[in-house]
Amino acid sequence: MFDNPELQRKIKTKSELAEVLGERPRQKSVIMCHGTFDVVHPGHLRHLIYAKSKADLLVASLTCDSHVVKADHRPFVPQDIRALNLAAFEVVDYVVVDEQPTPIETIKKIKPDYFAKGYEYFSGGPPPKTVEEINALSSYGGEIFYTPGDIVYSSSNLIEASRPNISSEKLAILMQAESISFKDLYSSLSAIEGIKVHLLGDTIIDTYSYCSLIGSGTKTPTPSVKFHHAVDYIGGAAVVAKHLRSAGAEVEFSTVLGEDKYKDFVLDGLQSDGIICRVEVDKTRPTTHKNAFICDGYRMLKVDNLDNKVIDDKIIEQKVRDLQASKADVYMMSDFRHGIFSKRTIPIFTESVPKGRFKVADSQVASRWGNILEFQGYDLVTPNEREARFALGDQDSVIRPLARKLYVDSNAKNLILKMGERGMLGYQIRGEGSEHNPRAFFQIDSFESNPKDPVGAGDALLAYSSLVLKESQSLLKASIIGSLAAAETCSKDGNNPVTPEAVKERLCSIEKAIDLK
Repeated sequence: MFDNPELQRKIKTKSELAEVLGERPRQKSVIMCHGTFDVVHPGHLRHLIYAKSKADLLVASLTCDSHVVKADHRPFVPQDIRALNLAAFEVVDYVVVDEQPTPIETIKKIKPDYFAKGYEYFSGGPPPKTVEEINALSSYGGEIFYTPGDIVYSSSNLIEASRPNISSEKLAILMQAESISFKDLYSSLSAIEGIKVHLLGDTIIDTYSYCSLIGSGTKTPTPSVKFHHAVDYIGGAAVVAKHLRSAGAEVEFSTVLGEDKYKDFVLDGLQSDGIICRVEVDKTRPTTHKNAFICDGYRMLKVDNLDNKVIDDKIIEQKVRDLQASKADVYMMSDFRHGIFSKRTIPIFTESVPKGRFKVADSQVASRWGNILEFQGYDLVTPNEREARFALGDQDSVIRPLARKLYVDSNAKNLILKMGERGMLGYQIRGEGSEHNPRAFFQIDSFESNPKDPVGAGDALLAYSSLVLKESQSLLKASIIGSLAAAETCSKDGNNPVTPEAVKERLCSIEKAIDLK
């Protein structure tokens, strides 16, 4: 469908369409409809069919992705697929993706004889935006009329009631638009081997204590559980190091540990994987330890043993020397706000990275006093939605304007905004003025529909997307592979390093699914 020449023939730019239609007066009359068309429903079809009955040629104009702001996480269907959906209807002669927030410029450019609106825009009197459309039409002699509105549907309501599964289609058309093949993705996975990474970040030990419910107290609603066993995992920035190493990178890991049993557990686990450890031992603090009590599959309680005070000046100076002495290709800051990073130390560490080197920052600090915006001018930042809202003090904006503001305010070259079960949103500058280009951002749906343990998904995404972005300079490639790594790790209990083989298996499954469509 995506490369169907008959459908592609119908999809035009404004300039192409103006040339095809010609100047007024024309031999064939033209009517134009405009909308989002996120999910084409019976109301849309009635509107289009009625409009076509009033003219010889029907032009369907749709709002581009970057200007759809009437609901959060919209559009659900990206503009390229929405355009193809409309082109597939015999009643539609031409489709244009409008890169402006309103259809005014398109109306002035192609000068349709008629502009069709739904009856709901007339019943209570025309709103201000419709008045603007009427004025644009009147400037050259065009007319507006209203199609019947006896049945009203809502794309947003339909999507929320039952979201259609078009993940494969959305991915395929994104890859086609960027001229990326599955062969390219496999090649990028292989090419990241040997990339040198210097990672600075907070180490965490994650313990899963498995229990079963016995009952509760008779005087208080305190649950009583039977302890079965516990499993310790290397977490925080340390597991990012393990993901990087598993992906094939050469890793230097710079961190701070306490003088306790977990220090040896971390060092043994990292060094056995071939990770070079630049560790400062602070006897005044424990190694950060988080114990989650899991009862019959439910996380009932988490107990943390930590000290979040900022590391002392001697340790800061040593971390600076570590950064300055490194010969890494990628410098990565993994901030869990457990002492290494603060408003004071972040600029110091950023300035210590050799000039011109590739810098990545991830700040998983939505529940503590940290802010991803403190990492300024990085090549890639990877916050989640909650962290973005925390950083901007914004709980109200819909997701894309929120992401764009964070992207601009952080002065980052690339942004991956993680949205949990809804996938991720990517922003990337592409030359002068490209932040206004609708193709400067994209959305990828989650590749795991039934996550078992999503805690470590961001760590895997950070590792793989950073390496692929450094190797390929393609944020889309980096996002696809990073999202696949995230899906792999959250499909299992515990935060275990993801192998390239596991990512390739998932990539192969998606390739087969797309080939079958």
